[in-house]
Amino acid sequence: QVQLVESGGGLVQAGGSLRLSCAASGRSFNLLFITWFRQPPGKEREFVAALGVSIGRIFYSDSVKGRFTISRDNAKNTVDLQMNSLRPEDTAVYYCAAKPRGGVWDHDYDYWGQGAQVTVSS
Repeated sequence: QVQLVESGGGLVQAGGSLRLSCAASGRSFNLLFITWFRQPPGKEREFVAALGVSIGRIFYSDSVKGRFTISRDNAKNTVDLQMNSLRPEDTAVYYCAAKPRGGVWDHDYDYWGQGAQVTVSS
């Protein structure tokens, strides 16, 4: 089993920055992807960014490319999402998810965090 806990959400004005962290515990050593999803109010969950833990690749959705950066902090055992130039349309609940196998784009992740609210005011 793997446990994921998000932290770092909050309220920020448009153009500002926030940093989310996903702390992984348990059997996290065999994970293939650790990924950030988000669900805007009234909309479906969407892919944001992913880190290929064992393959050394990073993936971004077109909507956040150039503004968000996903990275791994080995000392803290976290996967972080640095969000810059935030827009009101980035408002959502952000979820950290992980899977030991399968495709990065598929939503069939085995482990999910509880979610962190990010609100961007205009």
